[in-house]
Parts: sequence; structure tokens; C-alpha cells
Amino acid sequence: MMAEPAIPPDVAALSFEDALAELERIVRQLEEGRAKLDDAITSYERGTSLRRHCETKLREAQAKVDRITVAADGSIGAEPVRIE
Repeated sequence: MMAEPAIPPDVAALSFEDALAELERIVRQLEEGRAKLDDAITSYERGTSLRRHCETKLREAQAKVDRITVAADGSIGAEPVRIE
């Protein structure tokens, strides 16, 4: 199995919301089918990077939520999480 290429720095710098909005825009453009083949391929590749970035952000958020703890006295706290 081939390793996935690194997420481009410009994509990695995006917030989850910005990456998702751009991904939605790319999907709409591809669905319309009006782009030239080379442009569609480039958009598809960027969309793949955006999807992977969004998935990473969601996993990070889930890991933080998973680390929220409830103590015996009912108080809520959080444990630091290591994301690798």
C-alpha cells in the first residue's frame, strides 16, 4: 500500500470550516462538469487534500472530546491528549 502524500502547507493552514467550504465548492464544480480535464484533475487532487485535512481536524477534535473526564465527585475535567 502506498503512503498518502503530505497535505500541502496551504491546505494544512486552513481551519476546518474554511477547508470544508472550499471542498464543497470543488465538489459543486466537479458535479457541474464544465471544467477542462486538466482543471478537473487538479481540483480533484486539491479536494483529496482538503478531505484528508478535514478528517485530521475531526480526529483531533474527537480525541479532545474523548479525554474529557468526570471525577468521582461529579466535577468535569480534561486530560491532556497526545495526538500522533
